[in-house]
Amino acid sequence: MLHFLSLLLLLSSFLPPSLSQPPKGLLINCGATVRSTIEGRDWVPDKDYISTGTSKTIKTPGLLQILSTVRSFPLSGRKFCYTVPAYRPGKYLIRTTYFYGGVNGDEVPPVFDQIVDGTFWSVVNTTDDYKRGLASYYEGVFTPTGRTMSVCLGVNTYTESDPFISRLEFIILGDSLYNSTDFKTYGLSLVARHSFGYDGFIIRYPDDQYDRFWEPFGEYNPIQSRARNVSVSGFWNLPPSKSFETKLTLPEPKALTFQWPTSSLPNSTYYIALYFAEDSDTSSGVSRVFNISINDVLFIRELNVIPDGVVVYSKQWPVAGPMTITLTPVSGSTLGPLINAGEIFDLVLLGGKTHTKDVIALERLRNSFQNPPLDWSGDPCLPRQYSWTGVTCSQGTRIRVVALNLTSMGLSGSLSPSIANLTALRDILLGNNSLSGPIPDLSPLKALATLHLEKNQLIGTIPPSLGNMDTLRELFLQENNLTGQVPNSLTGKPELDLRLSPGNSFSSPPPS
Repeated sequence: MLHFLSLLLLLSSFLPPSLSQPPKGLLINCGATVRSTIEGRDWVPDKDYISTGTSKTIKTPGLLQILSTVRSFPLSGRKFCYTVPAYRPGKYLIRTTYFYGGVNGDEVPPVFDQIVDGTFWSVVNTTDDYKRGLASYYEGVFTPTGRTMSVCLGVNTYTESDPFISRLEFIILGDSLYNSTDFKTYGLSLVARHSFGYDGFIIRYPDDQYDRFWEPFGEYNPIQSRARNVSVSGFWNLPPSKSFETKLTLPEPKALTFQWPTSSLPNSTYYIALYFAEDSDTSSGVSRVFNISINDVLFIRELNVIPDGVVVYSKQWPVAGPMTITLTPVSGSTLGPLINAGEIFDLVLLGGKTHTKDVIALERLRNSFQNPPLDWSGDPCLPRQYSWTGVTCSQGTRIRVVALNLTSMGLSGSLSPSIANLTALRDILLGNNSLSGPIPDLSPLKALATLHLEKNQLIGTIPPSLGNMDTLRELFLQENNLTGQVPNSLTGKPELDLRLSPGNSFSSPPPS
């Protein structure tokens, strides 16, 4: 779910100078051509992480420097991916930021999808923010499944103009953060993160060592108070100390009820973490103990807030519609309830991944083409609606590539021997292109039934191993520049549809 960033340049002057090391990770300034240092953090151009799209400059007066460029992608494509090196077993906060700036010439920004590796993450809809002069950001927590991670933009049926992106961040999180989540099964997609009772600018780095954004929640509810300075410890999610400087509270032990987040939530399962710290002198015998309910369902019983702080959480809590939190003091509690901060994430069920051997083989095949399809990046098979052009994959949990159909795609280059590592292939259709070089040995493809290489510029001889493939039913090699003998093992197969002419220059006439 999206959040908001103010765009005015003057806001940066309110950020305190950094006294600590910036968070570790990679900050990509999309569409930029040179490195830059902004607010003490180093941003790199995106050319090393993506091979398609167009860099564009936004001319909006007073715009933050980091939002002044975007990378835009053609509507004619399907999926466009940034691929970055990743550390395993690292855990990454991924943040995407979008400010349209009219780069497509339309008044309304496009709506499109964003994807992490093989998992559909969310729809990107920045329309309402853009009308208010705001940028939009999305944040998630994911772990890599290999040596790289990809973040992709996808063109869907509701996408009416070119997708774009302003900046992309990969920040390595500490091991303790959100460690109750099974990241082999789920990712986390941020819905809301707020400092309650606070009405200032977004709390972020250097107050938050991982540069998470804690938005103000002061303007939504009049029941607020400024807390005394508290020293908190023991929070494995490491919320910033500044988020405990304010609170929502009542001056007497009565129930405190508020809606958070302020927008209605889709029917889903959520990770919820709520943070509390006592700022009163409890040595005089006063106490602050209360029950917490969410939509009238007990969340935690008899929470005793202490000066060192306490977090209560649920790693899977179902919500549909508005979410109302009620803090109800128990009998004998002398102080009103309080709450300092909260985070809520949507649990994103991971989509899996294509078999690693197939991914490597397809990447090498892509590199052997001089002009591969634009969407040949990211996971080849997943999400299902965003598989690579011409790639058909198996069903089930073990995802294999079973067919390649790039007929008449205008391909040039050569046919990499790595295609033989796609050992689940049943069909290869690469006819009517401009591929050159020899036909590689395809003997490892024990299930291959169809091989169409007609109307290319292939040279050399026909590999004899093709005649030993019992499953092969169609072999189309006409209109190439092949030479040598036609293997006898091919000519005596009545079940094989073999087409060798016109074209080619075999030393003996091909069978009619």
